Amino acid sequence: MRYLIKTVTILFSALLISCGGEEKKEEKIKIGQKPKVETKKELPVSDEVPASKRITLDNKGVGKIKNLELNPTIDQAMVERGAALFKTNCTACHKIGKRFIGPSPSGIMKRRSPEWIMNMILDPKLMAEEDQCAKDLLVEFNGAAMANQNLTEAQARDILEYFRTLN
Repeated sequence: MRYLIKTVTILFSALLISCGGEEKKEEKIKIGQKPKVETKKELPVSDEVPASKRITLDNKGVGKIKNLELNPTIDQAMVERGAALFKTNCTACHKIGKRFIGPSPSGIMKRRSPEWIMNMILDPKLMAEEDQCAKDLLVEFNGAAMANQNLTEAQARDILEYFRTLN
């Protein structure tokens, strides 16, 4: 009988110990060592397409460019001028083929109308205030507003022609 009581007591004690909850281990921190901090970042789940990938070809934007017809053939002289202007004025924030401070212009002609692009180049402040896609881009790129480079319509058109060559 004593053997049975000892066995039951040992089993009961083992059961209590195993169900005792989770213990937190304290790690000793050595002098000069930074404590480990665990952070969990939960990203919001959204089915919405980001503004930089959204296709809005029917949106002409807000500004003075209302209609722009593009020649089916690309003007190489305009492309060269546009590439030089882009390199000088835009590469601080935009990189070809990758996201940076601002969106990549690669494939922009497949996502935005020529009028929208021209209006964005010529008056980014007005676009960010009144155009929903531009507002969404501002949010997506952490409030990094596009700087107005004070380009002429001809210069903006050269940059647009350069964008036509980017896939």
